[in-house]
Amino acid sequence: MKLHIVEHRNRWFLFSGVLILGSFLALGLFGLKLGIDFTGGSLIEVQAQQALNSEQIRSELANGGYNVTVQITDKNTLLIRTKDLNNEEHEKLLTSLSAIVGSVDELRFDSIGSVVGGELRKTAVTGLILILVLIGLYIAWAFRKVSGPIASWKYGVLTVLTAFHDVIVPLGVFALLGHFMDWEIDITFVAAILTILGYSINDTVVVFDRTRENLTKKVGNSFEETVELSIEQTFARSLSTSMTTLLALFAIFIFGGDTTKPFALALIIGIAVGAYSSIFVASPALVEWELRNKKK
Repeated sequence: MKLHIVEHRNRWFLFSGVLILGSFLALGLFGLKLGIDFTGGSLIEVQAQQALNSEQIRSELANGGYNVTVQITDKNTLLIRTKDLNNEEHEKLLTSLSAIVGSVDELRFDSIGSVVGGELRKTAVTGLILILVLIGLYIAWAFRKVSGPIASWKYGVLTVLTAFHDVIVPLGVFALLGHFMDWEIDITFVAAILTILGYSINDTVVVFDRTRENLTKKVGNSFEETVELSIEQTFARSLSTSMTTLLALFAIFIFGGDTTKPFALALIIGIAVGAYSSIFVASPALVEWELRNKKK
């Protein structure tokens, strides 16, 4: 089956460019809404016996001297975010809340200092950058004996760029969700991003490795044809693997609790974009790079 993916590569590059540009615009305009894992503070989740009104609760707590954000996650379940609270302040806030909405059951209380939150933020960013660099170096080393015409380090560079492509899109979506729906990112979001990197890089390397094998066997009359054949040979495998994973993630997103939805959605977006980029972006970019070198 002829897919003509390499032949129509400019269409895929344009689509990816729109995705990346939109993601950068969302991040630049709105930024990411960071949770207490990164900013520090306290998070209290309570369940009340009656229906809740978040604006009324926030207003009455503000009148009592509390600077809080209030979010209703279920009909009678409330999330309250505020500054880092000690035990005494925590109990006072619960008492004030009970006076407003009646008896409440505390489901969760998390408190992280601002210094710890800042360190987590710094560590997460540094870790992601370091992982991408190390992956690029490893792939360049692993492909060191690849047949021409592409140098092995170019496989590493394109793998890293493709992984960046697959990470920036979920970040842009969550910037929009944070602005319009108050969705926050926390340490589980970092875990989702690392998982996306794993899937993205695995899919990309599978296609690259098939290209390497076909170059060694001298399959195809030109480099462009060899890459196209490699994509066609791995297309069904990449698609079925991604679809199987996405079906499980959709089940988690639809039927899972509120705390698992952001994690599942981040994986759904990242893995879907990763499946697309490994087939329609990475290998066609390899061909485009080689053709431009020939023109020079």
